[in-house]
Formats: sequence, C-alpha cells, structure tokens
Amino acid sequence: MKPEVPENPTGPTVPGFYKDILDHMSDGVYFVDRDRRILYWNEGAYRLTGYRAEELLGRFCQDDILCHIDTAGTRLCHEGCPLAASIADGGLHEANVFLRHKEGRRVPVNVRIQPMLGSDGAVIGAIEIFSDNSAQYEAQRKTDAMNRLAFLDHLTQLPNRRFLEMSAHTAFNEYQVHHDPFGVLMIDLDRFKTINDSFGHSCGDRALQQLGQSLLASLRPTDIVGRWGGDEFLAIVRNVNQEVLNGLAKRCAVLASRTSVLSNDERMISLSISVGGALMQPGETAEQLIERADEQMFQNKRNRTDVAAQS
Repeated sequence: MKPEVPENPTGPTVPGFYKDILDHMSDGVYFVDRDRRILYWNEGAYRLTGYRAEELLGRFCQDDILCHIDTAGTRLCHEGCPLAASIADGGLHEANVFLRHKEGRRVPVNVRIQPMLGSDGAVIGAIEIFSDNSAQYEAQRKTDAMNRLAFLDHLTQLPNRRFLEMSAHTAFNEYQVHHDPFGVLMIDLDRFKTINDSFGHSCGDRALQQLGQSLLASLRPTDIVGRWGGDEFLAIVRNVNQEVLNGLAKRCAVLASRTSVLSNDERMISLSISVGGALMQPGETAEQLIERADEQMFQNKRNRTDVAAQS
C-alpha cells in the first residue's frame, strides 16, 4: 500500500536545480521534520537502501523501516537515535551504523546529521547524509582479525605465548604498583609424544584441543589460560593465595583426567596432566615466576613417574 504523503508538509522544499544536484550525489540524503517524518529522499538514498522516494515520503523514521542498529545491536530508531538527538539538542551528530536494505542484507553506513533551522532560529527538522561504509568496515574487520590471529594459537583457539607473556607483564606491573597478588600455573600434557607416535599427530592435535577446553572450563572467568608451546599451557591467575592456587591446580588436574579423545581407530585415550604453580614473590621478575612454576611442574611429573615405576 502506497504511503500517504501530507498535502502540506511542514519543513523545507527542494527546488528542481538543487534536487538534481542532490540526486547525483553518491551519498544518501533525506530530510525530516521535528516528528521525524520523511519529507525528502534522494536517489543516492534509493541506491543505498533499495527504497524509492515514493515508498518512504510521509513515513516516520520511528516506523523502523531501515531498522538501523549499532555495532552492539541496539535498534537506534527506538533508542539512541542520532537523528532524534540532533533535533533535540540542535547539535551535529555522526555515527557508524548498519541499515537493513530492502532486500534484507545489512549495509554498514556512516551517518552525519545536522539540524535544520527556521527563520527564527528554531529547529524545524534535520538532514541526514549517509554513505556506504563497506570498504572501511571490511578493512577494520580484517585488521581486527589479524590482531586476533597475532595473539591466538591457531590449533587450540586459545591465547598464544605472545599474548600470555604480555598478560604476565601486565599482572607484574599491577603487582609492582598496587601489590595485587597473582600466580601462574604451568601445565603439561602427559604422554603427548606417545599419543603422537602411537595414534598419529591428528590425534595429538585433538588431545591438545580437548585439554585446552578442559582448562578453560576449570579456571575462573578472570583467569587467562593459553598455549605456551608444544604440549605446555600456562594460566595466569589473579587475586590468589597459595590455597586458592593449589585448589585451581587440583581442579585442572581432575577435569583433565576426565577428558578423553577418540583415536582414528576409535579407541578412547584418557588424558592427564602435570601441573606446577607459583605465586609472585617480591624481588622476582615475571620470567622468574614462570620458571619457578615450570620447575615445579617438572618436579611433580618426575615424582609421579617415580611412584609409577616403584608400584
């Protein structure tokens, strides 16, 4: 059904000469009155949205035809609309948002809004100019993806050693300034070489992936765990004492022991880990803290091996 257009809409009219100029712009341009009723819609707006002027003139922005949302998914026609803000405060507003094309796809656009003033200086409406932001959005998306990859272990999808080292230094600096206690857990997958040699490297990869998820589930949301390298994982745990650190280490070991992977010949392989923990001490560096946890982990592994050999 064709929308009704007001016979005498309040707001600006566009002389033919200027309308031709606006219609040749690549940007979308539209005017609204104080009620956010659409009074003008140029050809650029049609090209970007798929909606022709006759489909929208007389309609209201709050009808949510374009379903504008921000990066958080907020529906701006109902909350936080920059067009409404410009009418309310008489200021300039700019935002990066997503509109919904007539065909249903999302289009990233940059919108710039400024109020329109009457002869008495009062706000009588607003003009919005919006442009396709796809290239910039895609470039930012690729940049974000590259940044994530720089700090992500491709196999386990957990933080990599580079990120863990940075996080350890951040915790160390906070310890130096605010004396916030923290510690680390060094975790090693037992019999990793045997799994690789006996069942293949693809099975070993699955074991690391499963272990990574078990460790993630074992620790607190504020803790950071990632792949240190090879079959070793490192967890950085904040606001802990020795009792809490020991409890976290035990929980990691228990959940790991309840984790298994399926080999290529459909045999279940149970996993186990060796864990070493250390709390930050005055006078040592983050590297020395990690070294102590590493030494503790190997000592625990040797002790378990010795017990197994004696039994």
